[in-house]
Amino acid sequence: MSNVERTNCSECAGDFDLTPEIDRRNFIRVLGGTSVLAGATLSGVSLPAAAHAAAPPSRQPKPAEDLIRELYTGLSEAQKKRVGRAWNHGPAGRPTRQGMYNSPIEGIRIDNVYDKTQQELIERIVKSMCSGDDGYRRISRGGRWDNSGALNRCGAMFFGNPVGKEKFAFVFAGHHLTIRCDGNSEEGAAFGGPMYYGHSPQGYSRGNIFFYQTRAVWNLYNALSGAQRTKAVVPRGNPGEGPNSVQFKARAADRPGIRSGDLTQDQKKLVMEVMRNVLSPYRKEDVDEVMDIVRANGGMDQMQMAYYPDGRMNDKEPWHFWRLEGPGFVWNYRVLPHVHTYVNISSKI
Repeated sequence: MSNVERTNCSECAGDFDLTPEIDRRNFIRVLGGTSVLAGATLSGVSLPAAAHAAAPPSRQPKPAEDLIRELYTGLSEAQKKRVGRAWNHGPAGRPTRQGMYNSPIEGIRIDNVYDKTQQELIERIVKSMCSGDDGYRRISRGGRWDNSGALNRCGAMFFGNPVGKEKFAFVFAGHHLTIRCDGNSEEGAAFGGPMYYGHSPQGYSRGNIFFYQTRAVWNLYNALSGAQRTKAVVPRGNPGEGPNSVQFKARAADRPGIRSGDLTQDQKKLVMEVMRNVLSPYRKEDVDEVMDIVRANGGMDQMQMAYYPDGRMNDKEPWHFWRLEGPGFVWNYRVLPHVHTYVNISSKI
């Protein structure tokens, strides 16, 4: 994985929409009431299945992969040269498609390559990678794309060939954001590879659109006993940032924090609430794959929750980082001075 590309990361100015409480029942409904969460278990405690969703309309929206093929086939040869790269483009062992970026890849902005119709199609692609309007609102940071300011100031690149049977990846990157869709070309990797997201308001502010995720982590911490908190809190150091912060650790002893399997049943449900919250912005297909990987790697009992304070912490802002980690799973979340989150999930540990 290449290093995160840096841009100016100053605090955002102005007001932001307050993030409402995540609606658990609606979240499961959005995911279609499938085995994504209903089939997951925490030490034998099954999560309730969602009620059957309303019958879908007769005209189904196209999945992201079909929209990506539509966009690519409509590009001119000159456009393909600008935004198309080989599958293995980049240094050996560090393909560009697998990087986490804080700005458009190679500085190539959407509005400098794609026409208006193509830009609208890119918006549809990104929306189809999200869990409906609310997921898109979070990924787009309320439609403002953080310091990018607009979708067309982000970047959209192709790696490989999305038209034939060859491997491909569509990578969308902007300020505090890297997401991708690859039609499962990257074997065993959820989301097609490492993701990056963030928001410029500080992480304990209700103005931060991902505050609900830290709130879920806070709820879990409040439910821990004193002895459990001693295990969960990492008193010195922090997990760091960028690609090195999401490298998998083979031994459980090397993964800090308290293990979900050592918690009470009620506390385990709060671990799953954390999982629901962090996965809530993304489409059902990707969440299904994440949970399949978690189960294949030993299940939710292997997940460990860690909290990283530092000398400046207080009761209102208790941690600098929090981290959800298990075999083949890292969700590394920096809360202060604003949110940076690094994600890596794979069945190949």
